Amino acid sequence: MAAIGLIVLLPLAALIGIAAEGDMEIWPHLIANVLPASTLDTLALLTGIGVVAGSMGITAAWLVTAHRFPGRGILVWLLPLPLAVPTYITAYIYVEIFDSAGLVQMALRDVMGWKSRSDYWFPEVRSLPGCILVMSAVLYPYIYIAARAMFLTQSASMLEVARTLGASRIKLFRIIALPLARPALAVGVSLALLEALNDIGASEYLGVRTLTVSVYNTWLNRGSLPGAAQIACVMLAFVMGLILIERYGRRDRRYAASPKRHRTVHPVPLVGARGWIATVLCTMPVVLGFVLPTAFLLRETFRGSLFDQFDADFLAHFMTTIGLSVVATCAVLILAVVLVSAVRLAKTPLTKGALFVAGLGYALPGTVLALGLMTPLVGIDNLIGTLWRNLTGERLGLLLMGAAGGIVIAYVIRFLSIATGSLSAGLDRVSPSLEDAARTLGASRREMVWAIQIPLMRPALASAALLIFVDCIKELPATLLLRPLNTETLSTLVYTYASRGRFEDGSLAALVIVLVGLLPVIQLVRSAEARPRVAESPSSAASGSPSPDDRH
Repeated sequence: MAAIGLIVLLPLAALIGIAAEGDMEIWPHLIANVLPASTLDTLALLTGIGVVAGSMGITAAWLVTAHRFPGRGILVWLLPLPLAVPTYITAYIYVEIFDSAGLVQMALRDVMGWKSRSDYWFPEVRSLPGCILVMSAVLYPYIYIAARAMFLTQSASMLEVARTLGASRIKLFRIIALPLARPALAVGVSLALLEALNDIGASEYLGVRTLTVSVYNTWLNRGSLPGAAQIACVMLAFVMGLILIERYGRRDRRYAASPKRHRTVHPVPLVGARGWIATVLCTMPVVLGFVLPTAFLLRETFRGSLFDQFDADFLAHFMTTIGLSVVATCAVLILAVVLVSAVRLAKTPLTKGALFVAGLGYALPGTVLALGLMTPLVGIDNLIGTLWRNLTGERLGLLLMGAAGGIVIAYVIRFLSIATGSLSAGLDRVSPSLEDAARTLGASRREMVWAIQIPLMRPALASAALLIFVDCIKELPATLLLRPLNTETLSTLVYTYASRGRFEDGSLAALVIVLVGLLPVIQLVRSAEARPRVAESPSSAASGSPSPDDRH
């Protein structure tokens, strides 16, 4: 148990050590030239995403839950779909469509007879507002899913009493429904902002110099590992701030449904213009975050005959992606079963502490995680190489860093909390009487895990495996920074094409990522629409930090 917790804490300790070993003369340069602009851009980006994505998610969740309007039935299924599209792919597509050399502006110049940009004005997509809009279009489902889950569990009686007292629909939403959903909204917004802080592809490509981009540039482009570590420590302050904000948003706010059967919210019809306005408000996020990116990828794939790219090299990149994701998923599930079973059988401070530490991995941005893992992994490789050379007299080379082991370890640390949250929530719905009966029959702890807990966790294991597998495929920052030479995954392949200004050539790889990402999203919608869910998972309530079980 302690070893699992140390695996998560190791990169943090290494990161602080690297930052402390750096030349103190770096700090004046960072404070004068890097941190002010990067910090302001990061704050502005997170604030903008919180407002825009929050408005999209909350508005759509309330409309589809509390009202009936044209297209509502299909929009309930479509609204979560942008989760399947990574932020960096959406950014590349929006530049291809809306930049000065993009499809929209070229069409406008042809139709209107404009000769250059000086003849007209068009919003700049490569800007901070453009980045906020692009990332919000992809990240709003985190807030939508959390808000809708809470709205579905609210009793209709409270809303009906408010209506009889003369409350308008807007006042009813503002005074009753929204405050009751605050715990779920705090989780959803925090998860969306953590995803935005983890991003490197979208913000870099759209010209927003966030702290994440500064870490990447300082490390690789300027060759200063200590300087990158010092910036990463500032990023950790942002992460802790987001977690504290999330906990503040949920402080002393625990709502439980009545044990008596109660009626849930019954949708009220919106007729005429109001109904069509609701349809437009709910359709626009889907178009911006899913329909437009997917349609562009399909167009470029067929238009450029990119299916011809499915050659031996592409197949090798695809198999590398699948192999890394499968290995990481299996490792995460094994560790999660050990953690959750240990907590279930013995609720000691050690087991609870290990479970809490495991949940911190998801809050670490991929760049910070990669930077913290670099030194320990190289040290382990050197130690193994020394021992092998002493035993055999031959050089062994790098095992972890040279064979993509570092990527797998980063995936395990980052996504372990998804599995622990899912399995904890699954076991908490199982009556303890089953385990008590097994104890009275003389079952050992190992027998209880194999014969009772693992069979009962199979649905949660399958769900967690699918989510982790797809998240590994989409992960860019950690993969980009820890990959060995001449190793490409689908995500790094898309990034490479985009960095060369040829993103359209990477449309096939991007399309594969999106199509694979649709699988857990569709399963999520099926589960959510089959029965109302509580908005706050037991694992999240226990840890006080955003739970990836809530995220998915």
